Amino acid sequence: MREFLYSSPTARIVFGAGTLRNLRQEVEHLGRARALVLATPGQAALAEEAREILGPLAAGSFTGAAMHTPVDVTDSARRVVDEVGADCLVAVGGGSTTGLAKALAVRTGLPQIIVPTTYAGSEVTPVLGETENGVKTTRSAPEILPETVVYDVDLTLGLPAPQSVTSGINAMAHAVEALYAPQANPVTDELALRAISLLSGALPRIVADPADRAARADALQAAWLAGTCLGTVGMGLHHKLCHTLGGSFDLPHAQTHTVVLPHAMAYNAAGATEAMRRIAGALAGPRAGVLPDAPTAVHDLIAGLGGPLSLRELGLGEDDLPRAVELATAKPYPNPRPVTPEGITALLNDAWSGDRPQAADPLAEQLHTLLGQVTASFDRAPSPRARQLLTDLVRRLHGFAADNDLTQDEWQYAIDFLTRTGQMCSPTRQEFVLLSDTLGVSSAVDACTNSRTAGATPSAVLGPFYTEGPPPREHGADIADGLPGAPLYADVRVTDSEGTPLAGAVVDVWQTNADGFYDVQLPDLDGPVLRARFLTDDDGRLTFWSLVPVAYPIPDDGPVGQMLTSTGRHPYRAPHIHFVISSPGHRRLVTQLFVAGGDHIDGDTVFGVKDALIVEFPEHKGPTPDGRVVDGPWHRLDYTFRLASAR
Repeated sequence: MREFLYSSPTARIVFGAGTLRNLRQEVEHLGRARALVLATPGQAALAEEAREILGPLAAGSFTGAAMHTPVDVTDSARRVVDEVGADCLVAVGGGSTTGLAKALAVRTGLPQIIVPTTYAGSEVTPVLGETENGVKTTRSAPEILPETVVYDVDLTLGLPAPQSVTSGINAMAHAVEALYAPQANPVTDELALRAISLLSGALPRIVADPADRAARADALQAAWLAGTCLGTVGMGLHHKLCHTLGGSFDLPHAQTHTVVLPHAMAYNAAGATEAMRRIAGALAGPRAGVLPDAPTAVHDLIAGLGGPLSLRELGLGEDDLPRAVELATAKPYPNPRPVTPEGITALLNDAWSGDRPQAADPLAEQLHTLLGQVTASFDRAPSPRARQLLTDLVRRLHGFAADNDLTQDEWQYAIDFLTRTGQMCSPTRQEFVLLSDTLGVSSAVDACTNSRTAGATPSAVLGPFYTEGPPPREHGADIADGLPGAPLYADVRVTDSEGTPLAGAVVDVWQTNADGFYDVQLPDLDGPVLRARFLTDDDGRLTFWSLVPVAYPIPDDGPVGQMLTSTGRHPYRAPHIHFVISSPGHRRLVTQLFVAGGDHIDGDTVFGVKDALIVEFPEHKGPTPDGRVVDGPWHRLDYTFRLASAR
């Protein structure tokens, strides 16, 4: 049982496109009337736009926000707060502006409204990092959490692709570390995985088209979710390293997160194997087949997006590394793997040079690379449908092999099984159809093909004993041709889905004899029996005599039978009659009617029974509907088949 403590900081969230126009209403919602607008020098124009929207509620602006929230900048802004008599703070911009708002709020008690223009996520956290005398310190307190966040997707459209990448990976880092934080819990787990999934899908789309509003919305939503994780649970090694490098060496915040993340993940992978598996699943998506190695997958994602890969390119000198190691290991903090000077030295050396981290799970990386090679081989297939089917099939087969750690002996047995299955096939026996049926694949394909026709009779599997061109028979014929069994009079109609009779519909019928065998299974039989083709009359009706069907075993003397025996399954089918019905302008119906109360009705070995196809076959005595003389009781089947329109 998993034990956890969950405490949720809350903020008012306004999410959408063009929501900046709601700024005045949000200030009024807080009951305030003198807002100080905060921004960086590079976003002074946006600050002016915010002031115009606020109108008389704008008390002034301060556009000197700086990276890593220097205390001297906060002091300057504090003086402006006092000068203009501000009663609330409106921060428009990225993490630097948000940090300034938090620093002011914790000193003044003023409420905050944050309007993010990047994917920093800090706007929904009660965490504040400040830099003084070259050292960055972090603290967390409820009063640091902003009261309102206004997410405006339109404000992120102008964020250049390179900044979008680093800002997005910064947000991903919050989600990654939340999954193996000591305070991890089911709520933050789901938020984190959703954030990782959204970002891994959105960032490539943003790089391809920075104006993709849907991708921008996904990334901004992910930033919110990831930031919520950051504000709910504690962070570990990655954030400690990034704060050290940023605060003490003045490295750019988001770019530093981007470079360090895969290396910090690789360092922690051995101590957080389950978290890494879940991260890999979020990165790869539900149809990945084989999950990648999470740390190298993040590195490859960054490389593919053109993001920074080394601390060297961010301006960190190689001679700065020992000091960075000293600062990062000075105080103990929770982390999945013990933080040692030797380990952090190796990590930072790799991050400084930009080397791809060693795969934490080399087998996963090898299998994922192989899968990519195989699926890429189908990229030039002329048929898009063939490309889709083969690609997805390969993904799932490789995933099956990986998930079950398949051995060579097991796979060879499977090959031998399929070989024997093929060798059992003949013009009168289709062992592969039996295999498809008993694994439920036939019923699954049937459902995909035919379950979307409202008002029509449900379909069922064709089975392996249908033959093309059954003998034509007249209405009222006895298709049993005198074979022993309980006599059955069938009176059926064929209509469209609205109930209009369909004249001239072609109806193929076939079933087993009283011993449970089809005619094609009886080589000594002279010609087809219990098999016929009828045409409906002007009223869409046809009648015939047959036998009440019985439960029967599918052929179990081959590989499929051996599979059933080895897994403790029986080979029996519930009693039924097969029908295939065709009429111009309508969908072909392949179905079966099952005897209510028949043996194995709740355990058909090919999973073909559907409740709507279970029919009463009541017993009667005395005169028959067509005057035929029957010695003893007889049964009756009345049923109307409804065909869906071909359109």
